[in-house]
Amino acid sequence: MTEIPRGQRPASARLATGGPGAGRPPNGKPHFTGRAALVAIVLCGIALSLAYPVREYISQRRQIDQLEAQNAQIQAQRKELQRESRQLHSRNYVAEQARDRLHMCLPTQVCYEIIGDQPRRKSTKLRAVAMPWYAKVWSSVRQANVRPARPGRTALHRGGHRGGHRGGHLGAERAHS
Repeated sequence: MTEIPRGQRPASARLATGGPGAGRPPNGKPHFTGRAALVAIVLCGIALSLAYPVREYISQRRQIDQLEAQNAQIQAQRKELQRESRQLHSRNYVAEQARDRLHMCLPTQVCYEIIGDQPRRKSTKLRAVAMPWYAKVWSSVRQANVRPARPGRTALHRGGHRGGHRGGHLGAERAHS
């Protein structure tokens, strides 16, 4: 038998010997064997069977984390309440609260309470808001133009000042009175 060079062998010889084209049909496309399909089905089955437990595990871990945070918050609240309970069982604290909140005093003490230590003033902001700025400007202009008639005074009075005013703004005297 004579040997034929490898690239020139017929396709049937190549399939039988396990050469570079082994396992492929003559048209060159790979085909799936039953074994490959079975492996694919098994892998998909494993992935699908693990998906639900993994999802449940993740949701349970999230729930555990939330419960641990809630537990820590409750423990902090518990400690605060225990501290407050210890205070309320202390005679000194109860006496202090009775003096401060209920204005009580011991029989040997004389207690005074100052009522209304600071008088309440009306806010200047409220008065300022009552009249808009342009109304204030217009009333100021109108007051500046109006001069009350004063008998017995001249335009120049006392040292050259007009209208009897000594320096300053004309409306300043009216604003103060």
